Amino acid sequence: MNETLSNVVEFPVRQRSAARDALQDVVFALATADDLATAIGSLVEWLRRTSDVSRVEWWIGDSGARELVAAAGSPRPRRHNVPLGPAGVLVLHGGRFEPEVEAELLSLTPILRHRAAEERLTKTAMQLARRNEALEDFAALVAHELKTPLQAALIAEDPTGPVEEALELVEAVLEAAHDVPSERACASVAECLRQAVADLRAPVAVTSDLATTLPLPPAPLRLILRNLLGNAVAAGAKHVHVTAEHSASAFRLLVDDDGAGLVDVDRYAAGSGLGLTLCRRVASRFGGLLQLAPRPSGGTRATLELAEARR
Repeated sequence: MNETLSNVVEFPVRQRSAARDALQDVVFALATADDLATAIGSLVEWLRRTSDVSRVEWWIGDSGARELVAAAGSPRPRRHNVPLGPAGVLVLHGGRFEPEVEAELLSLTPILRHRAAEERLTKTAMQLARRNEALEDFAALVAHELKTPLQAALIAEDPTGPVEEALELVEAVLEAAHDVPSERACASVAECLRQAVADLRAPVAVTSDLATTLPLPPAPLRLILRNLLGNAVAAGAKHVHVTAEHSASAFRLLVDDDGAGLVDVDRYAAGSGLGLTLCRRVASRFGGLLQLAPRPSGGTRATLELAEARR
């Protein structure tokens, strides 16, 4: 009789030990995962799959402003909360965990606090690196963009106009250098093109076919257009056609000119090589790729491509 009772009691204990060991493995994976959000999602899915509850939700933040970070399963009216301190709260639908599992989950608190701090530090370091790059871009762009209006101011009888133009360019470059890529603003290509043409005041005919906006802020787009138009003028173009189009996978800005083309590289990039390099860097900050290619009929096509996901 005693032996039979012993077997009945020991079996669920071994089951609980196996579940606890499995959870410890999951906790270790959470502590060492490259991506904390993905690891939390995997843990929630594992908890839902290995328990009797119908749905598991992981919320972070205080009770007044909680954010759902992961969920698995179907909701049910009856709910049970498992507080995890600074790590948030687990909301269980239609049941609850064994006490041993809840106790093991509490061990996640210091791990998650440490991982969250690590990710914040990494994010801050990346933001600082981007800001430093933006400052470098700003200094180089100011030097490049101000050369023409300041030279005009030196030889003009009335330097007021060129100086005002220089101040406007400083403002535009400052906006382009410090725009935040995550804002996902959509620029009017027509308005940016109008401003770029006005900036250049060059004897070149510009036509356009603008079927869409582009998923980046106006200041960087104006800067890129101004430099591409300036390149075309430097290459002796008499006509430039600007196209904005949207395909299933990307947005594209095409700038076609009838100038000297890429065969005569020195002439094409005369006085604007630095601007082209910096425009590529500005475009890359917004997930864009700026490329040049010769046109079959002569001249150059500049293509700025931005992924659909940035909209």
